[in-house]
Amino acid sequence: MTRSLTDPWTLGGITLPNRVVLAPLAGIGNWFVRLQAQRHGAGLAVSEMVSSFAIHHGNRKTHEELLRIHPDEAVVAIQLFGQDPDVMRSAAEHVASRGAHLIDLNMGCPVPKVMKTGAGAALLKDPDTAVAVARAAREGSGLPVTVKLRASQKPGHTEGLELARRLVDEAGVAGITFHPRSAAVRHKGTPDYELAARLVAELPVPVIVSGGMQGAEHIRAVFESTGCAAVMLARGALGNPWLFEEVLGARAEDPTREEILAEWLWICDRAEEHMGTDRAGRYLRKFHPWYVERLGEGRRIQQALHEAGDLDAQRAVIAGLTTLLAA
Repeated sequence: MTRSLTDPWTLGGITLPNRVVLAPLAGIGNWFVRLQAQRHGAGLAVSEMVSSFAIHHGNRKTHEELLRIHPDEAVVAIQLFGQDPDVMRSAAEHVASRGAHLIDLNMGCPVPKVMKTGAGAALLKDPDTAVAVARAAREGSGLPVTVKLRASQKPGHTEGLELARRLVDEAGVAGITFHPRSAAVRHKGTPDYELAARLVAELPVPVIVSGGMQGAEHIRAVFESTGCAAVMLARGALGNPWLFEEVLGARAEDPTREEILAEWLWICDRAEEHMGTDRAGRYLRKFHPWYVERLGEGRRIQQALHEAGDLDAQRAVIAGLTTLLAA
């Protein structure tokens, strides 16, 4: 049978409307970024990585901001990281009480400050702990648990495959998200999609493939060649939520300038709602370049935004871009 990214599927007993997923974007994937992706077609959105220790110990920002789920969101997975099973059990229980549908565990983060704690990609070399952490998350939450991991810590190795098998067989995880690169190369080099296809063929649970996909045509090709259950979009969707529509075949043309500006202002409004005017003005400075790039007019716009002091001034620049770009 011909497969399509628009086909519904089931993950841990939860029916998802299509096979395109928003990745957990560190420092970015809050509720309004997830909601934006879902507005443009994402069948599942995963939160930014959240510390299980911060949840367990009651960190205020973590509880009030990182775990916030908007009522308009559809299916949401909260991604947790940590290496202590007892702490993970406690954190997972709390996440379930907040309304998450799934828990995703990060066992692939290559950032040294995460790995040195024994979390993230460090768990690739500590499979017994990894299995215990995943089992604790499932038992504590009562929710389906998925795990995002890499092929290995270093190039040329494949310990991620064996860990994936153990996570399914011994911890009962509902699915695996697989990034077929080593942690050492981060986002460099060509992902080994043949390795991903091998994992797909071996596991009895859905495998989501992540990493290195550029453009709708390439994403669809990876979906076909690996036989994966779904694909996960990450950096390519930053400032470009229309990519979800394109991948799903709902859009063939680039967004108009008016669409880009409207979406940009929507993000500004949601950021202000989330964290207040002052903090939103600072936070959004990492978002602005993505939309500037979409407009294809970098230097003048970026300079104007740099000179804009607060969020209202930034909004005024964005609202006035039709005139600025025509000048």
